[in-house]
Amino acid sequence: MKCPFCGHLGDKVVDSRESKEGEVIRRRRECLDCGRRFTSYERIDEIPYMVIKKGGTRERFERQKLISGLLKACEKRPVSVAALEAVADKIESTLQERSEKEMSTEEVGALVMDELKRLDKVAYVRFASVYRQFRDIGEFMSELKDLLNTKE
Repeated sequence: MKCPFCGHLGDKVVDSRESKEGEVIRRRRECLDCGRRFTSYERIDEIPYMVIKKGGTRERFERQKLISGLLKACEKRPVSVAALEAVADKIESTLQERSEKEMSTEEVGALVMDELKRLDKVAYVRFASVYRQFRDIGEFMSELKDLLNTKE
């Protein structure tokens, strides 16, 4: 660390403290040349997780957007907010465990549909109807028949 007073590169850490949230570490340092003390703050630099949209554009993964979509699909359904939070947690952790920091919206949608299929069939159909953008009623009926034939 470069001393802000004399520019010397040698210092020693006198005191270290984490912030209440644990996001920042405050360090009191003493210059080994001039002896003056100064404070440095260290912050963990997180790499944002990105979602690749259908048009090829990239944007930050936003948990709130995911939860908003889940809430819309589960509107007036007997699904607790805690269950939706758990789905969001699972999808977010899947994204974090991947070696690449990017995921397509198709992959996110497929993960959401898998979770909704287990959680609530009606919410699954609602989400699938928007996500898959069925071209006609025949495709939609085919999806419903598949859903009725699977016994989970």
